[in-house]
This record gives sequence, structure tokens and C-alpha cells, in this order.
Amino acid sequence: MQDIIKLDSIDQYNQLYGLETLHPQIAVVDLSKATRVPTHFTINYGVYALFLKQTKCGDLRYGKQPYDYQEGTVTSFAPGQIVEVVMAEPTPPKSVGLLFHPDFIRGGSLGKEIKRYSFFSYASNEALHLSDEEKGIFQDCLAKIKSELGRPIDKHSKHLICKNIELLLDYCMRFYDRQFDTRSFVYRDILGKFEEQLDAYYQGNQPQISGLPTVKYFADKFHLSPNYFGDLIKKETGRTAQEYIQNKILSVAKEEIMRLDLTISEISYRLGFQQPQHLTRLFKKSVGCTPKEFRSY
Repeated sequence: MQDIIKLDSIDQYNQLYGLETLHPQIAVVDLSKATRVPTHFTINYGVYALFLKQTKCGDLRYGKQPYDYQEGTVTSFAPGQIVEVVMAEPTPPKSVGLLFHPDFIRGGSLGKEIKRYSFFSYASNEALHLSDEEKGIFQDCLAKIKSELGRPIDKHSKHLICKNIELLLDYCMRFYDRQFDTRSFVYRDILGKFEEQLDAYYQGNQPQISGLPTVKYFADKFHLSPNYFGDLIKKETGRTAQEYIQNKILSVAKEEIMRLDLTISEISYRLGFQQPQHLTRLFKKSVGCTPKEFRSY
């Protein structure tokens, strides 16, 4: 069985590729300058990382799914994610990137806002595809960070580096929004199939087997991460995938409640709730009354 490299430091990554470490908690890397090129390995990331792939030179796998990692794409990884890398040949890949340890941003504004950059949780085969102009912006942000790392450290260094990291992440958020727009014809098809899958979930006995439907359940159907799936649904509809699911649950619940031959407890079980009071709580919050009160109207 292949060993998993637990990547807990920047220096570990640099040693993997034979690169120099300039800072213990952050690095701008150019893998075309690697002096060591491993061909097949698996990394458990303990740092944040973004890479711009400039040519196709190998494959990435996140879990059982291949990453859509072609020329001109950006991939991003967060602490805790495990990625398998298979290089096509033992030559330095043309790829540039940024790695930074969570401790580097801890306590600052970026550390508090890092969860906002949902693309770090895209454990899917959907990478970020950049235009030539966007590639230039990405590389320019890296150049600014690298320039600051090359200067003598002073009281402004960390603040300026964090601001430039934040700028890069903000651009990536914009680029992902653009990608959702330009691929909307694909995502509309997913939205339609999502609605079909929601209907199918409640047409059988899946709720009694699996409980309430989850975003992950449907995201897995499309080989997407829950975050990516949720973001594209919200981009298309203005509502989150969870809101979509909740509305479906309420719709089915209303139909079931009007069946006088079923008790509220029986309906709760049929819908996938573990306890009847969970349905009552959701109904009260969303509809403004209890299931029993709704039945009596």
C-alpha cells in the first residue's frame, strides 16, 4: 500500500521537490525549477495550497474521483484534504503555486475570513479554468507575494503578504463566479437532474433507509463536492441546495399531513426524521404552525 505523505510544513513540500525554503510558513513555488520530481505519491495536506497548471503533465485524484486538472487550470487544497498525484513522466511539471500554513494567517483578518473561500473545499473533478488574462492576474499576485518574501522582514511584511494572499483569493472567487456563468448551460442541466433526484428520493423508501436527504447525497450523484454543488445551485437559483432540499421536505410533508390516515409520528418517519419533534420544529419555523395545526386548517 502506498504511503501517505502528511504535509504539515512548507519545508516538507519543498524537500519533496528539491526546492529552497525561504520562509517556514509560506512559499511561492515554481515546479519547473524542481530538482527532484516524484512520480506517484499521495499527500494529506496540512497547509493551504493553490496551483496554476500551465501544461498537462499528470493526473490528480481526490478520493475516487479524477480532478479536472488540464492546462490552464487552478486547483486548491485545504488542510485535511488527501490528494493522489501521478506524473506522466519524471520531468519537472510546469506549474506555479502558493502554499501557506494555517498558523501564518491565524489571528488576522484573513484567518477569520478563510472559510469564505469555499473553493478550498471543492473536493471534486471541477477545477478552475482560467483565461489568458486571468492567468496573468494569478501570476502577478504570486509575483507580489514572492517579491515581499525576498525582502528583509520588517513590521509590515506579514500584513502585506496576507493582503496579497487575500487579493489572490478574491480574484479566484471572481474567476469561479465567471466559470459558473460561462458554464451555466451545463449547470442548468444539473439543476434539472437535481430536482428529478429529489422527487425520486421521496417516491421510494430512501428516507427510511438513509434518513433526511443531504447536500452530500446529491453532490455525490454528480461527482461534485458538497461546496461546489451548493455554490452552483445558489448561482443558478439564488437559493442554496440545502434550502432546495428543505422546501422539498416541507412540500412532501404538507401532502402527507393532509392524509388523515397517518399520524404525525408516522409521517416524520416516512420523511426520514429521527424524532417527530424534529419535523414539528422545522414546520413551526418555516410554515408558522405545527403539523397538527396545519392539518386542522
